[in-house]
Amino acid sequence: MCWGRQVGSRQLQVLLDDCLRAPLRYLSGHGPATLQDFMGSSRLTVAEVQVGLNAARDRLIELQVEGITQFWAASDEPQPQPSLPKPWNTSSHPDRRAAGSRYPEQVRITARLRSTSRIPLLQAVKTSVAVGLGWLLSQVLLQTDLPIFAAIAALLVVQPNINQTLGRAVERSLGVIGGVLIAYAIGIAFGQSSWIVLLAIVFCIMLAWALRLAPSSASQIPISAMLVLSIGATTPEYARDRILETIIGAAVALVVNALIVPPVLLAPAHDAVVRLAREVADTLDRIVDALRFPQQASQIEEMMIKARLLRPMLSKAEKAIKQAEESLTLNPRHGMHRRLLDIDEEFYNRLISLVTRTIGMTRSLRDHYDHSLHLEPTVLAITVELSRAAHDLRLLASEVDHPDREKVSLPVEPPTLTAPLFIALPHPQHWILIGSLMEDLRRVREEIKGD
Repeated sequence: MCWGRQVGSRQLQVLLDDCLRAPLRYLSGHGPATLQDFMGSSRLTVAEVQVGLNAARDRLIELQVEGITQFWAASDEPQPQPSLPKPWNTSSHPDRRAAGSRYPEQVRITARLRSTSRIPLLQAVKTSVAVGLGWLLSQVLLQTDLPIFAAIAALLVVQPNINQTLGRAVERSLGVIGGVLIAYAIGIAFGQSSWIVLLAIVFCIMLAWALRLAPSSASQIPISAMLVLSIGATTPEYARDRILETIIGAAVALVVNALIVPPVLLAPAHDAVVRLAREVADTLDRIVDALRFPQQASQIEEMMIKARLLRPMLSKAEKAIKQAEESLTLNPRHGMHRRLLDIDEEFYNRLISLVTRTIGMTRSLRDHYDHSLHLEPTVLAITVELSRAAHDLRLLASEVDHPDREKVSLPVEPPTLTAPLFIALPHPQHWILIGSLMEDLRRVREEIKGD
């Protein structure tokens, strides 16, 4: 027996075999899905889900999507692994398990010590410049030989964009000032014994928790209080120098990040949106092929898997757009790039509905497919409209990809989604699928035409 879901105040128990089969049943209908997806659906713990995955691993296939492991259930019959849309890479679980078992400790250690990618070289250069300027400026203004706090502040404050840099500068400066003030108040009231220093640290930690401070300020307040109470007792100027050096280092980092080629992350957002639009168009073409020609069960399942991969692509595009917006905040080059980002964002908002409709059409086709669909006159008419939808969506992606291109009155490839569609009486076994496809097609047309 193992723990199951909770009903009211009662915690149910289920057979261990059912617990082990649960991941396979879930992934058969909802894959590809992540471990967290299954945990949210089953209400099982990480350990229980891991037991089920290990038991069913021979019937699961792993898929890497932007570094996130997703699973889907392999059928009992051997099937070719689907060729997935770029830039996705796939690897089956036996090879990955074998590779991981050869060097388990080395893989675990290097994964903790090393990142999958370096920070941009420009950011490293700007950080070095900010540290150097903060060091020299503190020496000149404060007459100190080792302005280490200015260097630390500059080192920690420089971020990929100006908005994040300003936020980190404010957090660190306020954290240092708050810690120093708290330390002075505690020192005057209770002295500077070792127990007082310890209690001051605990007090600052709980105060930061109660105020819901950002991690940078939450850690800086107790550190500053501890150093002021311990080192400030023998060095009276320590508290003053710490505050001034931190402010100087943070200010220098902000100025350096604003003046030295402020980064604008428009290209990743634009590429993600255009790639998503073209993949939606490719998915519509795959639906057309499945409706026009008889398909095997493996081909239908492969089509469903590829359609579900639109969700991670949509999430990636959303994340890229948010990063692009943040890179333009407080950026001196904001004006010349805002229009381009607005175009990508408006197109992305239209793609949200298109992704939902496209996945729904694919799922309806998978659930109600039979080999006589291509004989329905209405189905053939739907495929014509779907082909036009894919064509026009690629035209929209091309316009977004070249927003400054001059528009001519008679384009070489005009939109084709204009023909009316007449519905003939379908076979009783097909009317549910045809009705579902028609409703989704109507909404796809509205999104593409901008109605």
